Amino acid sequence: MKTILVTGGAGFIGSHLCKALLHKNQKVIIIDNFNDFYDPGIKKNNIVEIKKMMGSNGIDSDNLQVVEGDIRDQENLDKLFIEYKINLIVHLAAMAGVRPSIKNPLVYNDVNIRGTLNLLEMCKKYEVDKFVYASSSSVYGNNEKVPFAESDNVDYPISPYAATKKAGELLCHTYHYLYDIDAACLRFFTVYGPGQRPDLAIHKFTKLIINEQELPFYGDGSTERDYTYIDDIIDGVTKTIDWIQAGKGRYDIFNLGESNTVSLKRMVETLEKVIGKKAKLNILPVQPGDVNRTFADISKSKKVLGYNPTMDFEDGIEKFVAWYKEVNNIN
Repeated sequence: MKTILVTGGAGFIGSHLCKALLHKNQKVIIIDNFNDFYDPGIKKNNIVEIKKMMGSNGIDSDNLQVVEGDIRDQENLDKLFIEYKINLIVHLAAMAGVRPSIKNPLVYNDVNIRGTLNLLEMCKKYEVDKFVYASSSSVYGNNEKVPFAESDNVDYPISPYAATKKAGELLCHTYHYLYDIDAACLRFFTVYGPGQRPDLAIHKFTKLIINEQELPFYGDGSTERDYTYIDDIIDGVTKTIDWIQAGKGRYDIFNLGESNTVSLKRMVETLEKVIGKKAKLNILPVQPGDVNRTFADISKSKKVLGYNPTMDFEDGIEKFVAWYKEVNNIN
C-alpha cells in the first residue's frame, strides 16, 4: 500500500481523485489551505463527502489524513513529511484561473511557482522520488497548430497563470535531472462535471440560466474549448500514477483532454437544451488572456498511459445539470 500526498485534495479535481485512490486501497494525505478563492465551505463539504464514501464502502478511516496547510509554508511541510512516509505526490494545489491571474500576478507567482518549488525541495530532502504535477492547456497560448501536441512550442503564454504552469513543468524537469525524481506533468483541458468549481463557465452559466439571469458571453461565441469530463481526467491521473510507479528515470508531459472542441455558442445551446430554458446573453468583448481555442492531441497519452476518454459532451452536461439540481434542491 502506497502513501500518496494530494495537494489541493479538497478541491474539485482533488476530491474526485482522492475518492478514486481510496477505492484502490491507497493511503491518502490531503493538504489544502481551504482559501477563499471560492466558498471554503464547498471544499469542506468535499471532505465530508469523501469520508461518507469511505464509510459506505468499508474503507479503513486510517487510510485518509486531512491536513490544513499552505504549500508555501516550509515549516509545516517539514512537519508533514517527518510525520508521514510519503511515496508519491500528486500536486494539484494552485491559484487557478486566467483572468484573476492578470489582476494578481504576484500571488500566482508565489503560490504556483514557489509552492511547487517548496514541494520539490521536500522531495529532495525526504527522498520522495515520484511527482505528478497538474499543468494546464493554457501553456499552449494561442497555438495555431491543432490539435495541440506535447512537442509543440509553449514559450508564448498569454497570461500569468499559463506562465506559472509552464514554470512548474520546467522545475519538475530540473529536479528530475538533478535529483533523479521521476515526474509527470499533466496538461488538463477544461475539466467539468459534478462538483465543478462555481467560478467556472459551465457551473456559472447553469446557475444563471436556471435563475433566468443574464450570463456574460464573451465575443461572438466562436471560441472553442476541449471540455474534459472529470471521470476521464481522474482515469488519466490514476493511469499516470501507475505509469510513474512502474519504472525509474521517468519524466514526461501528457495531454489529458477529450480531443474534441466545443464552441462557446454550442456550450450555451447545450445547456439551454438540457435545462429547458433560454439563456439571456450579455454580449461582451473577448477578455485579455483568454485563448481562442484549446484542442488536445491525446495520441501520446493513449499510447503510453492507456488513457481513453469516453464521455460525450451532451451526456456530461446532463450529468452536471442533474448534480447541480440535486445539490441545490431544484426539481
